[in-house]
Amino acid sequence: MSEHAPIERLAVLTSGGDAPGMNAVVRSVVRTGLHHSVTVYGVHEGYAGLVDGGEAIRPFGSPEVSQILQRGGSAIGSARSEAFRTRDGRRQAARNLVERGVSAMVVMGGDGSLTGADVFRREWPELVAELAERGELAPAVAEAHPRLRLVGIAGSIDNDMFGTDMTVGADTALHRVAEAVDAIRDTAASHQRSFVVEVMGRHCGYLALMSAVATGANWVLIPESPPPAQGWADALCDTLEAGRRIGRRQNMIIVAEGAHDDQGNPITADDVCAVLRDRLGEDARTTIPGHVQRGGSPSAFDRYLGTLLGHAAVERLLAGEAEESSRLVGIRGHQVASSDLMDSVAQTQRVAELVAANDAEGAMRLRGGSFEESYRTFQTLTQAQPQPPEEGQRTLRLGILHADGPAPGMNTVVRVASRLILDAGHVPVAIRGGFEGLRAGDCTELDWMSVTEWGSRGGAELGVSRRVPEAGELDDLARQIEEQRLDGLLMVGGWDGYWAAHALHVSRGRLPALSLPIVCLPASINNDLPGSELSIGADTALNTIVSDIDRVKQSAVAAGRCFIVEVMGRDSGYLALLSGIATGAERVYLPERGIHLDDLLHDVNALAEGFRARRKRLGLIVRSEHADELYTTDFLRALFEKESGELFDVRQTILGHLQQGGDPSPFDRVQASRLASHCVAHLIAEAPRRAPGSAFVGLQRGQVTVTDLNKLPDLADPSARRPLDQWWLALERLAEVMADPTQD
Repeated sequence: MSEHAPIERLAVLTSGGDAPGMNAVVRSVVRTGLHHSVTVYGVHEGYAGLVDGGEAIRPFGSPEVSQILQRGGSAIGSARSEAFRTRDGRRQAARNLVERGVSAMVVMGGDGSLTGADVFRREWPELVAELAERGELAPAVAEAHPRLRLVGIAGSIDNDMFGTDMTVGADTALHRVAEAVDAIRDTAASHQRSFVVEVMGRHCGYLALMSAVATGANWVLIPESPPPAQGWADALCDTLEAGRRIGRRQNMIIVAEGAHDDQGNPITADDVCAVLRDRLGEDARTTIPGHVQRGGSPSAFDRYLGTLLGHAAVERLLAGEAEESSRLVGIRGHQVASSDLMDSVAQTQRVAELVAANDAEGAMRLRGGSFEESYRTFQTLTQAQPQPPEEGQRTLRLGILHADGPAPGMNTVVRVASRLILDAGHVPVAIRGGFEGLRAGDCTELDWMSVTEWGSRGGAELGVSRRVPEAGELDDLARQIEEQRLDGLLMVGGWDGYWAAHALHVSRGRLPALSLPIVCLPASINNDLPGSELSIGADTALNTIVSDIDRVKQSAVAAGRCFIVEVMGRDSGYLALLSGIATGAERVYLPERGIHLDDLLHDVNALAEGFRARRKRLGLIVRSEHADELYTTDFLRALFEKESGELFDVRQTILGHLQQGGDPSPFDRVQASRLASHCVAHLIAEAPRRAPGSAFVGLQRGQVTVTDLNKLPDLADPSARRPLDQWWLALERLAEVMADPTQD
């Protein structure tokens, strides 16, 4: 076997604690392998199956991974193995793989599982040599398998692995915690109770912190920021008492299971409950979601992430990237990132060491800038009242409005922005009905408590308007800005809102009243705005679509049908493409590509062949609403039904405006909070300047970016109402590989 011999067979296994999205990884590894004519062996029960061999390690085809994408847990099982911890066990595992011609692996798990995989990789040459010496392998066979090539994928609900922004499973776990806290809040407010919720996270406070930000909790305890042993209870009680005095009906405290004080003493949910009862006389209750956080159908993001990383792992193996050392594949922003596996494990374990040593500064620093930023923002939001303004400080009046269609997360932005504005000593002004409302002078000052319950609420409390001001209406807007004494504007909205803001900005030379900073925050389920890889609301809409398509698929499997599902998006194919990947659609039709007759005939014939050969029990086509002006959803239904003969029925489903509804997902709430913080900082910094700058903020490669509003025409395609840069179009090949009709 040459130094870089091609891989013809590889194995995939899941190990350690289960994480939602593991099945997406297994499915993706198998389908990518099949696409490259590589045989993929599924290893059942983790390392235990690797040692046991036999039927625990068997080749997988498409049927073995069909219909597992939406299932929680691991379809191939996950188990810890004492035998694999021994050299004899690892030698037996090596024999089981070599006998099947396997010398490459994709392993998914936490840092312990991935460390065990790397030990196995490093020992491989010696293990194979020992097997040959014992006569358990023929010398030629041993010589043909000189090394084990390994790529790891982090699967953990704690989101505690270096080398990736997100671990598979963390987003779903955050959904579970947020759903629980949202439900508990209703009971807490009804009875004026305090609830203490303990979430998982031994060494990592990600779930606790982000769920606290997402749900508007009143206090959080995380291992990365241990409170003083002699003062945390007093600080907690003072804050909660102040909240009661201003009318807060409930208290919600989130505690990470690994929380402790600065002396290393554990702080449990029961400890916090006891403090609230004994010192404040609160009717306090403890809730521990426990393993509910691990279970259930994975979120849209975890399905996408698992699919993306499983595909990337196989591609990296085939490209020879893991020849010299084991690799970890993860994401940075929305780009696949590859790093040395053991370097990432060492960094991960370093944070745990800093937490154990009570080095809060070091632990926070290694968690990353967005983690620290979220913690600082949360501390401001949980105050009972804003900080008093500095003496002699000029008080700014900063307007907040929505424009374009509603997007889940808009209310979260208003809550966070208004409280940050108040805490900085300024006045938030709510403008109802978008720019039309501003023109009519429909403005109201907000106070600290007026937005208390807005963080998790869907819709847009301030109302929306799609109207872009015409030239003759700008004078009226300038007049109202003067009358309302506005010093800056925060526009939270979509395409029409951006262009309305731009119209005001470029008219400041003629209308001096418009010489104020304007900042646009992207909020659109279509994800069609320049300067940001994701818009607030798009994640919620995507989860809604995926949930509904799951139900459609259940109906289709039972009846042997093909469903054509139409989703929103206007001229952007983001929702269609990502929902297609997350639900396992056979075909996705996008407005960026259009629909062509040759494609339709190919797709109809492929579906018919799949049903005829009994490889398929269902068909799923996702069509973006503006994919083609002539080939409508109804036309596609009629065409597929006509050409299917008696092989399958065809139904259409148009999901409609339910995609704009619902409470925002945890991701949308967290990112809305993060972007709102940067918007407020921009307005406060620019307002005093003689020529204040206007901008639009966004998320790019995991970082918040601020782009000059003057650049809007250079980054957008007005005729198509979408940005020139659409990162998700690079995922089309992934969708095609996952949906290869020859595999079902």
